[in-house]
Amino acid sequence: MLESLKKEFLELLEKDLEFRYTVAGYLGLSEILRRLDKIAEEQLKLREEQITLREEQVHLRKEQVRLAEEQIKLREEQARLVEEQIQIRKEQARLVEEQIGLRKEQTALREEQIRLTEEQIKLREDFNRMLLRIERIDDRLGRVERTLEKLTIDVEDEAKSVLKARLRELGVSLELTSLILPGLEINIYGVSDDVCVIGEATVRAGPKPIDELLEKIEKLKINYPNLLRRKVILVIYASLPMIELIE
Repeated sequence: MLESLKKEFLELLEKDLEFRYTVAGYLGLSEILRRLDKIAEEQLKLREEQITLREEQVHLRKEQVRLAEEQIKLREEQARLVEEQIQIRKEQARLVEEQIGLRKEQTALREEQIRLTEEQIKLREDFNRMLLRIERIDDRLGRVERTLEKLTIDVEDEAKSVLKARLRELGVSLELTSLILPGLEINIYGVSDDVCVIGEATVRAGPKPIDELLEKIEKLKINYPNLLRRKVILVIYASLPMIELIE
């Protein structure tokens, strides 16, 4: 009987909170039990909060790992950017050096251009002076040519007149003229019956006109034999005959 009561009593203490507080109150332990229950509740709450904090801590650690990985990536990217910046600066320095070199070359080219321009101006001045001298020489040559032409014509006319008179004294009467043929020109030419006069008139003469006159006669024989006669009189008329011609 007693054992049965003990068992029921213990079950009530375990299962019935109000009964437990009532018994504790009789025993003076009700306040202690309330405090212990409160402590148990707070401990449970603290454990739940601790679990939450641990979960948050795990999350924070994961976030920290992610941030650390991102930081590593950022550092790698920063290192790459620094390397690129170094390369860019090197390239920029090289371009600056090339630009300096190009400016020096440009300056040298400008100086060379200035020098060439000055030389061109000088050459133009020299060329203009040369042209002026050539014009003066041309004028002089023109006057000399006109003078020589006049002298030649005068000498030819004089030669024809003198020779015509001299031949008349020898009993030969003919008209003297000039003979102009393709590739051949003779100053003095005249024919009468079987007599042919061929000659050259010049202001000044040496041995050369004789050789030239003989060559012209050979051409006449080959190309124009009808202009020759059985008797050919060769004449060199010169206003100033050289000693070699006389000899």
